[in-house]
Amino acid sequence: MQQPLTPTEIVRELDKYIIGQKDAKRMVAIALRNRWRRQQVPEHLRDEIAPKNIIMIGPTGVGKTEIARRLARLAQSPFLKIEASKFTEVGYVGRDVESMIRDLMELAVSMVRTEEMEAVKMKAEEIAEEKLLDILLPPKRHQEPKDALLEEPGALRAAQEESDQAGSTREKLRKLLQKGALDDRYVELDVPDRNFPMIEIFSGAGMEEMDYNLRDMLGSMLPRRTKRRKVKIPEAREILIQEESQRLIDMDKVVKSAIERVEHSGIIFLDEIDKIAGRESARGPDVSREGVQRDLLPIVEGSTVTTKYGMVRTDHILFIASGAFHISKPSDLIPELQGRFPIRVELNSLSKEDFILILKEPENALIVQYESLLATENVTLTFDDSAIDEIAEIAYQVNSRTENIGARRLHTIMEKLLSDISFNAPDLKGQEIRITSDYVQKTLQEIVKDEDLSRYIL
Repeated sequence: MQQPLTPTEIVRELDKYIIGQKDAKRMVAIALRNRWRRQQVPEHLRDEIAPKNIIMIGPTGVGKTEIARRLARLAQSPFLKIEASKFTEVGYVGRDVESMIRDLMELAVSMVRTEEMEAVKMKAEEIAEEKLLDILLPPKRHQEPKDALLEEPGALRAAQEESDQAGSTREKLRKLLQKGALDDRYVELDVPDRNFPMIEIFSGAGMEEMDYNLRDMLGSMLPRRTKRRKVKIPEAREILIQEESQRLIDMDKVVKSAIERVEHSGIIFLDEIDKIAGRESARGPDVSREGVQRDLLPIVEGSTVTTKYGMVRTDHILFIASGAFHISKPSDLIPELQGRFPIRVELNSLSKEDFILILKEPENALIVQYESLLATENVTLTFDDSAIDEIAEIAYQVNSRTENIGARRLHTIMEKLLSDISFNAPDLKGQEIRITSDYVQKTLQEIVKDEDLSRYIL
């Protein structure tokens, strides 16, 4: 288990990918560290310490989702992003609110299963190699009844065959297999048949889980079907490794670990929570909004949700909500829900200087991404500082005049700016292309000047 990060280290890691928003980073760092602190307190106090849920307030594209996503990666926690407005789309109740806990549980099971399969991969590779050798060099059939009791293919046969000439042949094949000399050969394998009768259930809100549960139930009742496939040895090896890894892991242990991970370190990011705020009207969509808030309340407060893997408690799941709150405000949420989000943090709109840093500084900076993409075509792309300054200025201007979509504006501008180069890149192999401020102005200035045009294009 890795050593838990301190708040300073968490902020430092977030700084690698997100520009600015110091207050928000500090708050989520404290919330994450508090989870570790809670595990260290005496057991009788542990259940009494509730997670400090957070509301992030700020316009779109300033880093709210990215902060939550990166935080979950740092903590190696199951993470789910969901729009609160999804719960208002069908009738007055909308999608079943508990479904987000089921979705989080699915993610956690997948995460733990992957980790467990990685842990047994070496053993699975050994078994897969023996199976491949059995296919390439079928063992001689003996009449002794003990042959029927062999559990691992080749385990005892290999020991018997070492005493005769066939044993040396098998070892020669093993060496060729390990060197990759047999990679072009085909072998036949029995693989699970993934085809399953399509089941469609037309139902109201809250029934979306039934289709999957019915598939699982029927899948366990029906006999396991296989089909014979002819594949090359590298693919056969991967198929066998996957099959053996699945056999080697204990799914009961996986599910138990996944439930524990969801309950103690799960993070749910509730986006667009401002869309369900507002209690002034008693008609129309506001009825639905308050209804969704009341449905969310027990989940956020702490309740037990039934999933196909068992009961999951939500008492210590960390909820991070976000919204622009242009029209409504956090105080428009029902009082009980407000009380469950004690930390409020406002994120700042992005300035021109922020845009410059976003283009250049993060480890996944946009300029780095485009340079790497074109490098695959053997084209060297470079940006002058003056060009970066011009791109940032255009992004800031367009955001100010039209809808403010934050850093997402940079993606649109960069795509428009580099569209010709990206299109012609296969014909520009070996060339170095330098993006100057003159090139940026020549390509984008006409669109920027025409406000109507910039609304459509940028």
